Amino acid sequence: MKILLVQPKSSGYMGQISKSGKAGFARVTLTTIAALTPPEHEVVIHDARLSEPDYNGQWDLVGFTGMTCEIPHVYRMAAEFRKRSITVAIGGYHATALPDEAAQQADIVVVGEAEGLWQQILSEIRNGGAKQKIYKNSEFVEMRDMVIPNRDLLDRNMYSVFTTIQATRGCPFDCDYCSVSRFFGRNYRCRPVEEVVAEIRSQPGKRWMFLDDNLVAKSDYAKELFRALIPLQITWGSQASFTLTEDPELMDLYAEAGGRYVFIGFESISAETLKSIRKGFNRPDKYAAGIRQLHKRGITIFGSFIFGLDGDDLGTFKRTVDFVNASKIDAALYNIFTPFPGTRLYDQMQRQGRIHNTDWSDYDVCHSVIHPGGMTSEELQNGWYWATRETYKFSNVLRRILRADPGWKQRLATNYIYLRKAYKYCPPPLHPEKYTHPSTTGLA
Repeated sequence: MKILLVQPKSSGYMGQISKSGKAGFARVTLTTIAALTPPEHEVVIHDARLSEPDYNGQWDLVGFTGMTCEIPHVYRMAAEFRKRSITVAIGGYHATALPDEAAQQADIVVVGEAEGLWQQILSEIRNGGAKQKIYKNSEFVEMRDMVIPNRDLLDRNMYSVFTTIQATRGCPFDCDYCSVSRFFGRNYRCRPVEEVVAEIRSQPGKRWMFLDDNLVAKSDYAKELFRALIPLQITWGSQASFTLTEDPELMDLYAEAGGRYVFIGFESISAETLKSIRKGFNRPDKYAAGIRQLHKRGITIFGSFIFGLDGDDLGTFKRTVDFVNASKIDAALYNIFTPFPGTRLYDQMQRQGRIHNTDWSDYDVCHSVIHPGGMTSEELQNGWYWATRETYKFSNVLRRILRADPGWKQRLATNYIYLRKAYKYCPPPLHPEKYTHPSTTGLA
């Protein structure tokens, strides 16, 4: 069979291609699907962020993955292929959350992990057709003997970080807003360290990114992994919980193994707000000390924050920006609270009538789709504009990145990219005085 796998685009701030044709990092979803495909089939991967796929190609099967903000684009392309009687399969986070919706737009829906299912689907199609509409594993897969993604099907020059890898799946935490546990489960599964090392050794690249949702959730495993990475002399980054900063040995090994940057979900500088989303294990009173410890080891911090949570008011934006600048977080990623389908918060807010927008293309954490508790939806949107532009003022960038720790060139380059995005996608906010000099009452 001739199989086309398509990476969709979103219409918002996230996941865009630069003018030079580069994306941020290479995802592993479609390259893993390609690696799971038996060799008798021909596989082509197309990135629809660059151009439309070939709708008139002689495809036997077209497969899509997609996050919620990408799914309208998926559905549009899927309709074009189905008009031509080409079988369409859709998987990914959104299809896992809303399989019945996806089933209206596809011939086949894959819920959750594809290992074990993809080969079954191909066998059925080859022998007369798929036997069901929605496919789902009865249990989460064991992370042993994993296939190595078929990176040869991608254009290496298109990505700022081409070699990406996954060592763990799942997350032991149970934050109300997060869709990870719905897709990968709360059972934290670890790939054998020797298999991770073997995959890295099999590739020529020396710059890597771990795509795990929390690489340090099991500190013993993380330490074993980091010790094994030291001889490889690679550089890399990953997502990690703030608990990383509670273990000096873990931080030392992270840096010694080549960990140059880390993505941390701080989410809020309010302890009460964090408790409301079941992320009370984050301790805002410990943030500043933990940040200093990471910087001391030469680790660049990408800090993620959410605006619009219950407990936030108009002062939240300035307090957060002031904290980011004062603590010298290298780059801040601000997200508008978005209740993704499949999460507890989505169900809760839907029952409360607080979701005013179900256009999935706006579910990119850059559009206000809810009625927040401490401000209006419009104020939430404009507060996000204000915070993003304020953080990436050149004076604030210099304030954060000019320090004695090594890596200032990388920090400057990263902030320049975010600065350009901030001023491209974030218009000047309406009523900026609300955020520059906020009232403390909210709903002003």
